[in-house]
Amino acid sequence: MKTITKPRLVRGNAFFFSLFNLLAVTAVPFWGIMYGYGGAAWLAFAVLLTAGGMSITTGYHRMWSHRTFKARWPVRLALAIFGGMALQNSIYVWAARHRVHHRHVDDVERDPHSIKSGFWHAHIGWMLRAWPSSEVDFSQVKDLERDPIVMWQHRNYWKLVWATNLGIPLALGWMTGDVVGMLLLAGVLRLVVSHHFTFFINSLAHTWGRRPYSEENTAVDNGLVALVTWGEGYHNYHHAFQADYRNGIRWWQYDPSKWLINVLAWTGLVYDRKYTPRFRIQRARLMLEFARLKQCAEGEGVQERLREAFEREYQQFRETISDWQAIQMRKVENGAGALRDRWHRTELRTSLKELEFRLKMQHKRLRALTTVLNPEAA
Repeated sequence: MKTITKPRLVRGNAFFFSLFNLLAVTAVPFWGIMYGYGGAAWLAFAVLLTAGGMSITTGYHRMWSHRTFKARWPVRLALAIFGGMALQNSIYVWAARHRVHHRHVDDVERDPHSIKSGFWHAHIGWMLRAWPSSEVDFSQVKDLERDPIVMWQHRNYWKLVWATNLGIPLALGWMTGDVVGMLLLAGVLRLVVSHHFTFFINSLAHTWGRRPYSEENTAVDNGLVALVTWGEGYHNYHHAFQADYRNGIRWWQYDPSKWLINVLAWTGLVYDRKYTPRFRIQRARLMLEFARLKQCAEGEGVQERLREAFEREYQQFRETISDWQAIQMRKVENGAGALRDRWHRTELRTSLKELEFRLKMQHKRLRALTTVLNPEAA
């Protein structure tokens, strides 16, 4: 019988996670029961938790890892400082690993936190041992070497960690007269909660939810996960359209990271936001629904009229895609000059809206057909 040898334990990480998680479930409640926590400590906990978490999702993830928008230096500096406070490594290291994750998602040999290696491994285990997939490949982030703020943060990372995680709670505790309470809530508990919220993206967001846009990997959409991950719970969408600055694309989806980016764009501090055209999103959803429904339509006992209805809808879908491709070709042929012309822009916009409407109507018809062919999916 072959013996599986686990990589060596990363003692520093194991000690840190063990100590802080132990303090969070023992010292924090003990102090609360014995002495209580003031409103200032709870407020600091909430504000610093939000600042750190949003700096990871907005800065580390969407801006630096995926380059979905650009920001002026004050925003980049703030995101770098408070992102460092979240104690998840420097932007340079974090982005390098994250880009590898997207390139090799679910590959147990190359994805740093592949869910295929188990929930525990994806959540925290990948950081506790020296797995080969966790090695940092800086060739993935050559572009970030040209960002002076990224490299400054990388060089001074541990100074920032100590200044923000110890210095800020100590200063707030001295000002409010509650040093221990501030250290436990705004320091220890805030850091532990922040970590697990981020780790849920690697574990829960690849386990529990729906896959409306792609079945090529394990990433799922889950609104409940989005509530504790600053909008990152719409992970199936993110993996399908990783160049989009949004994760929650509908107005009712909880995505505070998107809202922050939009507010900063309104002030002029953020620009060049990238988003996926609505037609491409609708196309991805319909392609997946057609693929799922095709198996049902070709099954035994299916009435011929239902098969014909499915084929008719699929043919219309292909025609719509063909029309969309023709419009894209026209854009290329006409060149940038034509797109600067108001008449051409209006004509193009009208044509695209008509195609979007056709896909929207077809989606409704397809859902009705699904209720007959595959009631469980409906």
